[in-house]
Amino acid sequence: MTARVALVEFDTPSASLKQAIRMTGGIDDLNVPDRTVVVKVGIFSHKAESHTSVNVVDAIIKSFSKAPSVFIAESDNYKGPGLERLQIYKELFNKQVAPLNLSCELNTRKVRLADQEMTLSNALFKPNIFVSTHILRTYEKGSILKNLLGCTQTPKKAKFHKDKVFAPLLADIYEAVGGIDLAVLDGTCIWHKGESRAKMNILIVGRDAVAVETIGALLAGLKPEKSPVIQEFAKRGLGEADARNIEVLGTDLASLKQKCKSAIKTLDQEPRMESATRRD
Repeated sequence: MTARVALVEFDTPSASLKQAIRMTGGIDDLNVPDRTVVVKVGIFSHKAESHTSVNVVDAIIKSFSKAPSVFIAESDNYKGPGLERLQIYKELFNKQVAPLNLSCELNTRKVRLADQEMTLSNALFKPNIFVSTHILRTYEKGSILKNLLGCTQTPKKAKFHKDKVFAPLLADIYEAVGGIDLAVLDGTCIWHKGESRAKMNILIVGRDAVAVETIGALLAGLKPEKSPVIQEFAKRGLGEADARNIEVLGTDLASLKQKCKSAIKTLDQEPRMESATRRD
């Protein structure tokens, strides 16, 4: 089956996300009253803005109107506790929606990841729904799939960035939890060289997380065929990494690539700022 990825430009994310989800076949099988939803966000620091916007996370939550509970999840890192960083989304918390610090979970499952025994929160495993959302960025390690690193409970994640460990670890996590059910790449801005950004107002959405990462990489001026992460997932048959086999719906991919390329070129001419987007 051909993987589908929707590219939509937006004024307000809620209506556009609904449109993107409809384009890719809908989520009627996911938006049900007996399955909890975990939305894994990627927040390196609560003091930076390089994370999925509140409006996009709100749109994701609204897409799961039938879910009994929606958890917005993050783990500890050296910048601080996950719960502290999750306060970015505090205006969204209510009886249905709650923050979840994956590092503090006691209800865990032992798994073997990258030849090491680790524990992951039981909330991440099927039958729960797992959504991965991150930002569009020119970072060679990626976004949607890179976000899986934040599922690990340890705050000392830098040790996993070694090339021989990194990609296999992410793929192991994906396989252990049963995959990503919905991937939402937030292109409110394209991020380049840390805090440098340009407004885009696009969403990249799909059920195949590898395909979404692949299209996001192309928009960011990267080469998916040279990405160890994307290729590790493709090698294991976990998703589509060949853009020729991905049906891109909505806004024309070529025109968006040119738009992103022009934005990146402009950002390259700006003074370089300290990176705040590279590790989560």
